[in-house]
Amino acid sequence: MLAAVQNAFRLPDLRRKILYTIFILVIYQFTAHVSVPGVDRDALDSLFESDASGFVGVLDLLSGGAVSNFSIIANGVYPYITASIILQLLVPIIPALERIAREPGGQQKINQYTYYLAIPMAILQSIGQINIFNTQISGGGLIPGFGDDLMLTATVVGTMTAGTMFAIWLGELISEQGIGNGISIIIFAGIVAQAPGNLYRLLQNYWAYNLVLFVLLTIFTVVVIVFIQEGTRRIPVQYGKRVRGRKVYGGGQTYIPLRVNTAGMIPLIFAQSIITFPAIIAGLFPAGGVSNYLTENFGNAVGLPYWTLYFILVVSFTYFYTDIMVQNQNLSENLQRNGGFIPGIRPGRRTQEYINTVVRRITLIGALFLGGVAIIPGLIQILNGILLDSSAVATATTNNAAMVIGPSGLIIVVGVAIDTMRQLEAQLMMRNYDGFMRR
Repeated sequence: MLAAVQNAFRLPDLRRKILYTIFILVIYQFTAHVSVPGVDRDALDSLFESDASGFVGVLDLLSGGAVSNFSIIANGVYPYITASIILQLLVPIIPALERIAREPGGQQKINQYTYYLAIPMAILQSIGQINIFNTQISGGGLIPGFGDDLMLTATVVGTMTAGTMFAIWLGELISEQGIGNGISIIIFAGIVAQAPGNLYRLLQNYWAYNLVLFVLLTIFTVVVIVFIQEGTRRIPVQYGKRVRGRKVYGGGQTYIPLRVNTAGMIPLIFAQSIITFPAIIAGLFPAGGVSNYLTENFGNAVGLPYWTLYFILVVSFTYFYTDIMVQNQNLSENLQRNGGFIPGIRPGRRTQEYINTVVRRITLIGALFLGGVAIIPGLIQILNGILLDSSAVATATTNNAAMVIGPSGLIIVVGVAIDTMRQLEAQLMMRNYDGFMRR
């Protein structure tokens, strides 16, 4: 492992990509400490000290501390992710978008539309997030005068929207000139940056119990994540022989590796973005009735409605995103074009149906795994309430061992780490160096 790291830094181009990525992440962390104009720091600090909303803690965890400072990048890259979800849902429905997606260079156009859509989503999330914070803070609210002073409101919303687009741009720089997976690495860095501080706060109360629970939970979750992430179902493929002149081409047997969790950590990111949406929408309207219900049940990371919806969203998005990825690969067409076939299965439509059936069966395991891991904080809340017999400890985000990194955050961290190591390993193997993950 250490030798592989040394080899990576010996290669000038690979060393440049790693250092460039680290430089961009440092810029992101500095930006996370640039506050939005007009924020009442005392009110913000009192909100986090009281931990009145688990939702606030989750947002801060996934933004790398930008929410606790109410930075210009407090929205993170989630407006872009929400816009990506919306377009992926609309492409199969709207024929014009579907035609664009199938054209040469069509995916670049869809990505461009995603950037455009991310701007109104960032505006919407900025307004909703501030209003949610205002409902948790008594007195003048998070930003006194927000909503009444037109100039202040426009300045705050414009600043937060620009910050979101800046964070997205940093992610794209990592993808283009760094080690890749820019948006995922931005989220990864934000989660890791918050872990030490969250662990320190966790150990302030019931430190022995929380430390043991944190260590056991982390070890168990990482082992299960790696086991599921690396699990594959191999479908045998036979290639027919082709004779051209005096030479024989093709022949032989190989397999298609179908992953148990093809979607990776994307469903968790999607679900986390969507589950905060009801509370953000509620923050746009006056308090009372449906608005209070949405804020109480989906503006806090506690309660049966929140965790039930979170589980359903994760499972649903796992199937949805897996289907999209399998369809985009056109496995049956590629096999038929290259003279390959699955033994016992007729080429063409029957092959695609067989692959879809196998994928959906193994995806059930991956979807239940992701959904189960995602709701571990809710289970820890119940366990704390039983063992510690304290509602304050049972519901507070800072006293939940599962929220130091968070199971969903841990899946993102492990998934991004594995993907990044594979990319670096591929670069090393191309130059005849031993990889990080030796076999």
